[in-house]
Amino acid sequence: MTAKPALLIASLTLIAAIGLWGVFDSDGLVAIASVIVDEYFRSRGWFLMLTVTGMLVFCFWLAFSRFGDIRLGADDDRPEFSTPSWIAMLFAAGMGVGLLFWAVAEPLTHFEFAQGALGGPVAAEQALVTTIFHWGIHAWAIYGTTALIIAYFAFRRGTPMLVSAPITYLFPQERWARLLGWMSDFLAIVAIAIGVGGSIAMGVFQVADGIDVLAGGNGAGAALVGIVFVAMVACYLPALMTDLGSGMSKLSNLAMLLAIGLVVFVVIFGPTEVLLNSVLGSFGQYLTNAIPRGFQTFTFFDNEVASWFKSWTLTYMVWWIAWGPFVGVFVARISKGRTIREFVLGVLIGPTLFSVIWFGVFGGIGLYEALQGAGELATVAATNAERATFALLERMPFPVVTTLGTIVAAFLFIVTSVVSAAFVLGTFSTGGDPDPKPRIRLIWGVLLGVVGYAMILSGSMDAVKKLIALGALPFVFITVVLMICLVRALAEETAT
Repeated sequence: MTAKPALLIASLTLIAAIGLWGVFDSDGLVAIASVIVDEYFRSRGWFLMLTVTGMLVFCFWLAFSRFGDIRLGADDDRPEFSTPSWIAMLFAAGMGVGLLFWAVAEPLTHFEFAQGALGGPVAAEQALVTTIFHWGIHAWAIYGTTALIIAYFAFRRGTPMLVSAPITYLFPQERWARLLGWMSDFLAIVAIAIGVGGSIAMGVFQVADGIDVLAGGNGAGAALVGIVFVAMVACYLPALMTDLGSGMSKLSNLAMLLAIGLVVFVVIFGPTEVLLNSVLGSFGQYLTNAIPRGFQTFTFFDNEVASWFKSWTLTYMVWWIAWGPFVGVFVARISKGRTIREFVLGVLIGPTLFSVIWFGVFGGIGLYEALQGAGELATVAATNAERATFALLERMPFPVVTTLGTIVAAFLFIVTSVVSAAFVLGTFSTGGDPDPKPRIRLIWGVLLGVVGYAMILSGSMDAVKKLIALGALPFVFITVVLMICLVRALAEETAT
């Protein structure tokens, strides 16, 4: 059996097995995932934080080194997209439905955890800084590193857009390189499939709860969740039988425009001066805390703080790593012709600034209400995270319109993500085919649905986080190897 069919069969078999295990024994799968992930976080949490922070340092070093002027492509290639359009596509690809899900819930959750020890105002500041840290420059360093490596080798060296390409290109005659390359693609497939499955679950929870809000309910039941899941699958499966084309890009841009419209609406109709102060203040706090937080492991704190660190910070970092190969391929494809300096600064700074604005507005208004003594949003965030954003919108003018817009945006984010992920998985599992056959894409689409449904059956976002972390942990080590490969290739190029 050749390597390509072996990779396809092995990856399909494993993902199918994980998905079916989750469908028929979700409690058992979550229990196993929890044990493995908790032990890894306990013993190797320092390595994970060091790796992620290392990626950030690596990106800035490349941008301001002699390698910064190297183009991702031929020397006369120029970017296909304008910088604003490019940055908008970056953000839509990298964050998606998570923005809508955690906009209000995450800052309030951190605030409730910290206010007893820090006091209200300080806890509110730290809650925003922590949320932005989770969604900011470190996350984009993970995406940027993966995308840059794929783009450099694909456009500069002519390799397929595969995670294994740098390894097999630099060491073409080495048997260990072929084995490591095969494992790299395999682990990337696992990380993508489980990571996207988690986002499917999150999106279904969000959309179902939004529909329940419009219907005047008190919480989305299992029946409504199931209907939303079936509708989502029914929308994305037919799209897998056609060319990816520009349709997915247009739908993704529409979802992003809806998200931008929501944040502008909240600024205008909310306590405007408070929210603008919140954005500015959180930006300043983040600038001074971002790098130190990347090295913080809460070693000497009590078990409650250590548990919080594992459940949030470490889990987020692994989540971004899970999405890294998927987002990396997309970002690489739209970045041909840019210099390494342009690429790095655009990927790191543009989306991070949007995260500061997004959470400064949505988190800011939730924290403002909490500090004024209105604890309803905090209660919703603690008991039903997917409802927190809708609970905020219900307090503002035109709640039906804004709730409907949020539902549509969440639905579009998930559909476009799954369709794009199925294409990427098809490419990886067939050894680099840029246009995998429709039946391969359809199989991956079905399996992504099965994994997503398994995570829905787990019943909570905490369980979903554990499952995503389980899929991404092995890929952490591959990222280190890929960075070494890029440095070697750049050194060879500039030496000639």
